[in-house]
This record gives sequence, C-alpha cells and structure tokens, in this order.
Amino acid sequence: MSMNNLSRDMRETLELILSLMGRSPDLIVRDLELASGQRLVLLYLDGMVDKQAVQNNVIGSLLDRAPAEQVPLHVLQQCVIDAGEVGFVDSVDELLDQLLSGCLIVLTDGTARGLFVGLPGWEDRNITESKTQSVVRGPQDSFTETLRTNTTLVRRRVKDPRIRMVNFKVGSRTKTDVTLMYISGLANEKLVEQISGRLNAVRIDRVLEGEYIEELLRENKGKTIFPTLYNTDRPDVIAGGILEGRIAIFVDNTPFVLLAPTLFVDYMQSAEDYYQSMLYSNAIRLLRYVSLFICMLAPSVYIALTTFHQDMLPTQLLLSLAAQREGIPFPAFLEALLMEVTFEILREAGIRMPRTIGQAVSIVGTIVIGQAAVDASIVSPAMVIIVAITAIASFVIPSYSMSVPIRFLRFVFMGLAAVMGVYGLTIGFIILTIHLCHLQSFGIPYMSPMAPFRKGMQKDAVLRLPYHSSKSAGSARGKR
Repeated sequence: MSMNNLSRDMRETLELILSLMGRSPDLIVRDLELASGQRLVLLYLDGMVDKQAVQNNVIGSLLDRAPAEQVPLHVLQQCVIDAGEVGFVDSVDELLDQLLSGCLIVLTDGTARGLFVGLPGWEDRNITESKTQSVVRGPQDSFTETLRTNTTLVRRRVKDPRIRMVNFKVGSRTKTDVTLMYISGLANEKLVEQISGRLNAVRIDRVLEGEYIEELLRENKGKTIFPTLYNTDRPDVIAGGILEGRIAIFVDNTPFVLLAPTLFVDYMQSAEDYYQSMLYSNAIRLLRYVSLFICMLAPSVYIALTTFHQDMLPTQLLLSLAAQREGIPFPAFLEALLMEVTFEILREAGIRMPRTIGQAVSIVGTIVIGQAAVDASIVSPAMVIIVAITAIASFVIPSYSMSVPIRFLRFVFMGLAAVMGVYGLTIGFIILTIHLCHLQSFGIPYMSPMAPFRKGMQKDAVLRLPYHSSKSAGSARGKR
C-alpha cells in the first residue's frame, strides 16, 4: 500500500493512522460488528465530535437499520447514517484532514476508501457584544472564533442568493479554513481572482489568527504603517461592506473578519453612524477628525510653540506657561516624551491586566503619576493637560487599527517639532499627505474619494447624506 493510499484491509489502514497520529490518547477507536457480521472501525478525536450524535446518528443507526447482508460504504452513506455532512475519503491525507477537522471516520474491509461523517462537537464561545467597536444603539452581537457561525451572522443580514463563498485551506500544518464572501455582480471579479490567487500561492506552515492572512495579502509591505485591510468583529459592518461591493475574508479561530479593499475614511466611521440621525452622525464624524488631529499633533504643536515660536502665543498665556516651566529640568520635548511614554505604558498595562482591575490601574495610575510629576517639578501642569487631552482624543478614533499608526506618528511629529518647530510640522504633514495619497488598497486609492476627488462618492465619505440620496453600493468602494 502506498503511504497516501488507503488499503482494502481496514486493519492495515487503521495501523497506519495510529502510527501517523503517534497513538495519541485522544484518538478514539471503536470496533463495531453489524448483524450481518460485517465489521467496521470508527475513529474520532475526543472533544472534537459530538459523542451523543455519534451514538444516536451513527452507531444506533448502524445497529438498528443495517441490512441483513454486508453492504459497501456508499449504501451505508445513503441508507443508514443520519448526519448532515457525509462523504468519502480516498487517501490518507484526506482522511487525516477530515479526522483533524472534527469528523468521524468509518472504515470497513474490501474497499480502499473511508467514510467521513461531520459531527462537530467542540465547545464554542457564545455570541456576545463587540468588545472593540461597541455601540449604544444598533446590533449587539459580534463574531466568534467559529467560521461557520460568522458566515451565518452575515447571511442573516443579507438574504441575497448572489452571495458567493470560496473556501481555502491555508497553512501546511494548521490547515486553517479561510473563506471569501462577496456578492456576485457587485464585487470586482478581478479583485476576487487576485485575492484567490494570493491565497492559493501562500506557503506558510501556520495561520493562527487573521493577522497572518492580512500580512500575506497586504500591499506595500514594509512601506507603510497604515492598515490597507479593514478588520472588525461586527457582523453588520461586514454585511454593509459586501453590499458596497467589497470582499470579506473569514479566517477560522478568530472573531475578526477582514474586508478588502478599504479606504482611509472607513477607519473614521462607526456602525452607529447609520443608526443615529444624520445630523448627529455628521457632528460625531467631524468630532472624530478633530480628535485625530489632536491625537497626532497636540504635543508637537505645544513643543514647537514653546521652543521656537513663543511670539505666536498671547502674552498672558506665554507668561503663564513660563511660570509653570520655572524649575522644570527638561526641555519641552523631553518633558512631553516622558509623559507620553509613561501614558503608553499605563495604557498597555491596563489592556494586559485582568479586566476588573485594568481600567482602575490605568485611570488611577495616570492621575497619581501626573500629580506626582507636577509636585516634583518634573513636568509642568500644562504638559499634563496636553498629554491627557491627547490620550482621550485617541480613544475617539473608532478603529484600533488606525489609532496605532496615529499614536506612532505623534512621536515622529514631536521629534520634528523639537528640531525645526512649525516648519518641521509643516514638512512632516506634507510628506504624510503625499504618502497617504500614494497608497492603494487592491488598486483603489487609499484617500478616495477625496484624493482623487470623486463627487459621486461624497454621499458617505466625510459626511453622511440621507439614505434616499445614497446609491447602492458597488460603485462606492468595491468597484473601480
């Protein structure tokens, strides 16, 4: 028998599987003899299949309803076994794939193939509200770590028969299930082929989370810190995305789904924008853009003004700042750098610590350290205020994926301000704008529809117009 072919002797096949699996203790082997005298071997992994379903749908059916004579596997498949997904495996690789995916394997003598029965029984996490993009009004469900549950959450929202799904297995060892979902006629077919080709060409041994796929598919690798694939754990966001002609990429074992292509404006929008009145949503969107600039530029503007351009400040404010800085041993740049790094440490500590005490540590730690630093004349009160406003503004950005590069750029602008003042900020901002305008996400300009400016796509870019003014999707982001 070839190493990849099943034997007509089920004992020989069983021995090969046991050897390849290292006789793992969670590999359950059951011998079964039917009334006809036909002998079967059942294999499954403990914890990966539903034992009750194995007993009722497979073993019970075989013992109660098997024909009086010996029958081939295809008869068992058609007439005996009551299960949702049933099929055949013709090679050792296929058998192992199905076994490790949570299927029951049935072997018998006289045939060089096996039967697999899909009876998944592992523990799933319940559907809960989103922890990264929570909303006050709107759906409160979020994706889980189970791929099929996630695709179902989207199908519940988009009952369109033109939804297409393409399955892949990525990772030579993990064999992680990856699914593309899009709406035929809305999505760009060339983009579907492009992403499919990249997934088929992937040569990697593991995919443990969606970031692996995101990094493999990402354009401009190593050339930008900005995300060019959107990720979210909200089903309504993915449903809206595919209705705009985009492609959703589901990865098993992660509650985050990728969306391609993506634009810069997507990261400044929230699902709740579409569940509130237009005026309120637009006001909040403008507030987010203001917060973005505060988060990125506030400390650097303070450094530039207090170091190089004091004449630009009102006299009363200048005197107040000068009085506060009396006795401070550090220049404004080091003062800001010290406070910003301290806050980033507290932010990370709050995230990594248990949820019940993490928020308390970050809030209390910030207050205590800030007050102590002022009392010790290490930093000025004005700097504490600037850093606090900057930190709060960073939380207004809806997407964590976008807040990370913005926080990184804050330090870059602080360095430019310390060296060249406002001129450094101007040069840095021009370079940043050119870089963003140069970026593309799967052939779509990253700053679209502002650069290049497209009048027809302004109905849901920076501001949201009434629904009756919005065209249905496809033309907006998914198609070129």
